[in-house]
Amino acid sequence: MKFLHIADLHLGKRLKEFSLIEDQRYILIKILNIIDEQKPDALLIAGDVYDKAIPPVEAVNLLDNFLTEVSKRKVPVLIISGNHDSQDRMTFGSRLMESSGIYFSHNYKEKIEPVVLKDKIGDINFYLLPFIRPLDKSYTQAVKAAIEEMNIDNSKRNVLVAHQLVTGSVRSDSEDITIGTLEDVDPAVFQAFDYVALGHIHKAQKCGSEKVRYSGTPLKYSFSEVNHKKGVTVVELEEKGSLKIDQIPLVPMRDLQELKGTFTEITDKAFYEKYSQEDFFKIILTDEEDIPEGFGRLQKIYPNLIFLDYDNQRTRQLSQINAIENVEKIHPLEIFSEFYELQNNQKMDKEKMDFARDLIESIWKGEEK
Repeated sequence: MKFLHIADLHLGKRLKEFSLIEDQRYILIKILNIIDEQKPDALLIAGDVYDKAIPPVEAVNLLDNFLTEVSKRKVPVLIISGNHDSQDRMTFGSRLMESSGIYFSHNYKEKIEPVVLKDKIGDINFYLLPFIRPLDKSYTQAVKAAIEEMNIDNSKRNVLVAHQLVTGSVRSDSEDITIGTLEDVDPAVFQAFDYVALGHIHKAQKCGSEKVRYSGTPLKYSFSEVNHKKGVTVVELEEKGSLKIDQIPLVPMRDLQELKGTFTEITDKAFYEKYSQEDFFKIILTDEEDIPEGFGRLQKIYPNLIFLDYDNQRTRQLSQINAIENVEKIHPLEIFSEFYELQNNQKMDKEKMDFARDLIESIWKGEEK
């Protein structure tokens, strides 16, 4: 069976005052083109379909049109809600839509029954796990408990669609993640599945193994994603244990560009003609003095200018002062967690986090005495 894996559409998102609805309409058409070319047996959408729990009307209409077009192609669509979505709104009319091959995850309250799709080899069980935020246990424990309730038949091929933060994943500024918390899920909990289609992280990547993957967003949603290669993940699952994965690139209507240099350099015609003037821009000026009315003057050349910043002696000194002030306000556990991640390129697991917390608390108690 061949299926496409996408996630984090964030329909209705804006970059500052700029609406991305036309960019999203454009990229969904590109995804439909890939469906026509690849002729998949299913489409998986791993959460954060909308950017807000109450999405704007144009975002709802955009999803409606997209799902209608996919349904016309007789391709089943399996969708879960992410942390940006309202589960109740996402599941409205879901039972009715199942007759058209559109399957939504339901509110997570009890055992999840799989959506069963067939190919020439037999059944494949697709489990739709919406984003869960536990109250009295860790995220790993919560996801593990949910999976145990599924009573998975290991003799069959099983696919999980989930929207969680998995340990070791590389993140971006646009993701709604709190540093220093225990939101991580240990990838070991996914061992029973033949493929895990993840959403939540905006960079396409594998997590621990080839079969546990984020597809990434179809568009760049922050300038921390400037160098990301966006695309659609194509998964071919044949007999149990056989897995083939490919990534088909997506070219946006308007890209994100980050430029750095002096005002004179960046406003030189030979320089700016190398870029599409319709792209979104972040410009960092290296002039030591602020340019009078710099933003407005640059907008005449770069109409979709989002950010203007400076990198010079003054701003670097100010950044150092702010860093010191911020450290004084942040809990030591968060500081240590950030340091560990920078040194090891992965977040601390629960055991290390608990050890660090106990150590910090014991030091505080010693100081109080």
